[in-house]
Amino acid sequence: MREIGIGLVGSGYMGKAHAVALHAVGAVFNTTLKPRCELIATTTKAGAERAAAELGFLRGTDSWQELVADPKVEAIIIASPQQTHHDIALAAFAAGKPVFCEKPLAETTAEARIMAQAATDSGVANMIGFNYVRTPATQFARQLVADGEIGKLHYIKAEHSEDFLADHSEPANWRTRGKANGTLGDLAPHIVNAALALGGDIVELIGDQQITCGQREGANGVEAVTNDDQAQMMCRFANGAMGHLFFSRVAHGRKMGYAYELHGDKGSIRFDQEDQNALYLYKAEGPESTRGFRKILTGPAHPDYVHFCLGPGHGTGYQDQIIIEQKDFLKAIDTAEAVYPDFSEGLRVQELIDAVHESCETRSWVSTGPLES
Repeated sequence: MREIGIGLVGSGYMGKAHAVALHAVGAVFNTTLKPRCELIATTTKAGAERAAAELGFLRGTDSWQELVADPKVEAIIIASPQQTHHDIALAAFAAGKPVFCEKPLAETTAEARIMAQAATDSGVANMIGFNYVRTPATQFARQLVADGEIGKLHYIKAEHSEDFLADHSEPANWRTRGKANGTLGDLAPHIVNAALALGGDIVELIGDQQITCGQREGANGVEAVTNDDQAQMMCRFANGAMGHLFFSRVAHGRKMGYAYELHGDKGSIRFDQEDQNALYLYKAEGPESTRGFRKILTGPAHPDYVHFCLGPGHGTGYQDQIIIEQKDFLKAIDTAEAVYPDFSEGLRVQELIDAVHESCETRSWVSTGPLES
């Protein structure tokens, strides 16, 4: 067991989640590397000192450059806005330091491509924060598909829908401004990652997007909404399966609507993140009179669950996903083995989101890769 000094950039919603995970991961998983919360960076010195005290870091700074260069910082977590990811990651890789970066990987696909190449060239551990694919239930779903339990996939339906902007009286904010902050840039990457993780690569798609509330009250009066409230894509996977993905921030009643259905020639799987400790499995076997979806409650028999609780059905939560991420990041650093999802996955997701935008503009199908032979 040895300590590893961690530098965290950002102290907001995700910054706090990662700080909590860093303090917990060694005890939960008994990791070989034990994180030492060395330095946290925010935009102001006073804010950094306050964040260090609140989140349990030894020191704070208002300079991410100082954090990256600090010799006591051996690995870096980027939990700051997406427009900052590129420069921080490149500096960290140049210094030979492993990087965990929150999604999306970058503000543009061009930047994401540079970052993914820098990650490869550096040879150090790198990982992107698609946390929902880390739930024990979804890890188990991936295992079931890989083991052929539902046969050859022929259709995938998935969505990430929430309702935080469903009320038209909600004021304008950063989410309603700019292409990168629309639903395609904000929510879609998570479920596109899930589709790739469960179904393999996507080789062609056609997309559509919509603004359902064109104007919202802003600080200086009414302002136009400049990005998508909801979007969808039909797609074809490399293995031949068909797919449909839907993304929305205006779906009344949906709070964490990250959900999917997988249909194969031997059965089906259903999952909904709002019920994240249950997976529904249908096997096309036995008499028709006894067939039906079987509810599987996650427990110690499922990936990563046993480290949190010995009781099946007791469940894991959102914060546990972040702890699992940090366990995998530390393992990648310790073993020098690649970890999923890495920067190349972050790049692929952004390439596909770009393809949806292109399709929406051209009103046509877009090719994104070759079919499997």
